Amino acid sequence: MSHGVATILPIPNTLSRPLSLTRTSSLHSFFPNKNCKTPGRRNLVLLSQSHKLDYYTSELQVSPETMEPKELFPEISRRLYPDIEPYSTCFLKVSDIHTIYYEQSGNPDGYPVVFLHGGPGGGTSPSNRKFFDPNFYRIILFDQRGAGRSTPHAFLEENTTWDLIEDIEKLRDHLKIPEWLVFGGSWGSTLALAYSESHPDKVTGMVLRGIFLLRKKEIDWFYEGGAAAIFPDAWEPFRDLIPESERGCFVDAYHKRLNSNDKETQYAAARAWTKWEMMTAHLLPNEVSIKRGDDDEFCLAFARIENHYFVNKGFFPSDSYLLDNIEKIKHIKTVIVQGRYDVCCPLMSAWDLHKAWPEADLRVVPDAGHSANEPGISQELVAATDKLKCIFKENAPK
Repeated sequence: MSHGVATILPIPNTLSRPLSLTRTSSLHSFFPNKNCKTPGRRNLVLLSQSHKLDYYTSELQVSPETMEPKELFPEISRRLYPDIEPYSTCFLKVSDIHTIYYEQSGNPDGYPVVFLHGGPGGGTSPSNRKFFDPNFYRIILFDQRGAGRSTPHAFLEENTTWDLIEDIEKLRDHLKIPEWLVFGGSWGSTLALAYSESHPDKVTGMVLRGIFLLRKKEIDWFYEGGAAAIFPDAWEPFRDLIPESERGCFVDAYHKRLNSNDKETQYAAARAWTKWEMMTAHLLPNEVSIKRGDDDEFCLAFARIENHYFVNKGFFPSDSYLLDNIEKIKHIKTVIVQGRYDVCCPLMSAWDLHKAWPEADLRVVPDAGHSANEPGISQELVAATDKLKCIFKENAPK
């Protein structure tokens, strides 16, 4: 089903080289900081400076023109790129059971970037291509096991974090890509970290959004009543599907129903699980996102696979596995984009990652929640991929 084979050029691990960028503050960042000049953001930024908080508070969604000097990054865009169509859509058999869908868009001879979607179980969408300059990047999207167009749909057997890491490597090898930029948000950030810690020599950089380390306190926050304090109206339908006698652990109670022998019981649980997440994913309600909770096929894969991973604690050997192995990837230049009011994946996780990995560039968007489609977050994500583009170009062999 391929529509052509791209010519692959060896890609050097350029981001491991020291960068000759001028820093404007003591931040642990390879991107310069600049004071905010926008009314309504000034006090917040001055507060972060006065308390020596070593992260960057984004004001991109308010005044993108006040950011880094043009001479440092003359090609930076902060607007989503236009819609494009893939030049190749294919399926790759990765096990006796599973076949994954993948696509390529942008420049067939460009710098490779792999997009890791959220969920797990969320699948990819055409809008995911818009974070990348299609003239520079060779954009690779794929649906993880059981999700999107991958088959079999919503299937849990042979579906673990380690299986997905193997799939990423099989895809990279299949496409004859020596190494690539890794982009992942929410669960995609979890998978990006796990993959990079397993194969640090294959990753030239990372862009991470809405950090999720899949620790017990994160699961408990969102599924056992913490986030309910902020969204009680959205929480009650999620809660009320479960009898009071089973509310000691909602993840376990939903696991029972999502794996019921009765299909309608599965669908009812999947709709409730998915709607809870979609109603909390934005700072302001987003009707398009919420309506995804009415799509039974999407809900079934999304809820079953998410729940399967959460019941099994991400298949990690310890609760702090990703943080414990951060030394393996500290050499990889990374941008972390986090919404201040992210209810699904609260800032505490990005902050813990930042403390363990101060060399990474943390960007906190002050008026955003979880979704990559919120204006401030999407602008920061595009800026990150464009800045990395400039660095890749600068360090490319002459």
